[in-house]
Amino acid sequence: MSLSKKEWIERLEIELPPKPMIVERNLAITAKYADWYLQKPELFKWAGMAAFASRQVGLALAFSELLHAPSRIAQPEKGFSLDPGWLFRAALNAIVSVPSFLHSLAARQLFMADLDEIRRGNNAIFFDIGWAHALYQESGLEEIEKNCSEPEDEYMLQGFRLIDEGAKILAQGSREEEAREKIWEGNILLLRHEQIKTLQPIFDAITPQGRILVSFGSELDFSGAMLNDSNAKASFSTFSGYFETLSGLRSITDGRHRWNWIENEVLPVWKRVESTYCAASLLQKQLQLFAAREPALMQQVTQFASKLYSIPGMG
Repeated sequence: MSLSKKEWIERLEIELPPKPMIVERNLAITAKYADWYLQKPELFKWAGMAAFASRQVGLALAFSELLHAPSRIAQPEKGFSLDPGWLFRAALNAIVSVPSFLHSLAARQLFMADLDEIRRGNNAIFFDIGWAHALYQESGLEEIEKNCSEPEDEYMLQGFRLIDEGAKILAQGSREEEAREKIWEGNILLLRHEQIKTLQPIFDAITPQGRILVSFGSELDFSGAMLNDSNAKASFSTFSGYFETLSGLRSITDGRHRWNWIENEVLPVWKRVESTYCAASLLQKQLQLFAAREPALMQQVTQFASKLYSIPGMG
């Protein structure tokens, strides 16, 4: 007997570290997205991109760890462990020397609530769409149709219907181009569900100051996932304009601005990267590292810090 939506969500929750373990939980969510893509790369395009997006969110959540308990992280743990969470925190010790304003009371009051919203969004996306990926793999479209609620019909259910239709055409061994178009169309509907139904309430709760920081920090970095990766990044502030982002004229928290960026930069970059996927490809290796919860991303955390403090008034 197939599990219900509620039971799938409960099962997925059991597989994750507890919510207070912010960094480790993000690593696990990122790993799950990567694993779903690796199991069905011909179908689960959204999951592949979500792995990179969740990895980027992890950089912000590392700062959330610092702001919540800087003294705990700043003190090196005794001994050594190969546990990914331990390695991640140990590497964070190397960047605790970033400007001391991170640890000030004013900074914590300013950023902690916004970073908590980012964390909440990371969890919300995983549970809003993740259960359907797990259920589809085990039982197929029919069980998703039985478990979808009315708010999920417009984008998520229709998305899986298109993915399933494309999968059936692929299985016939003909009309491959038509099948791939349907699969991509379905995955884009999953992305629409994520952006409109799940993320927008999260973004609406972010403070005006936080909206500027989140906008500058919104970047999908696929570097290392393809041979020629000179155009493997999609940055909201670069796309929208530095002045426009800094002044708030353009914000990632505005659904119109966000979707314009996604549609005109993020998706084209991801499609270009994803088209290189094959056995032993750089993309496959990158996602395998994600699936293994490989924490070798601390150089990017440092780059994230540098970018944060390059914003006038923040350093």
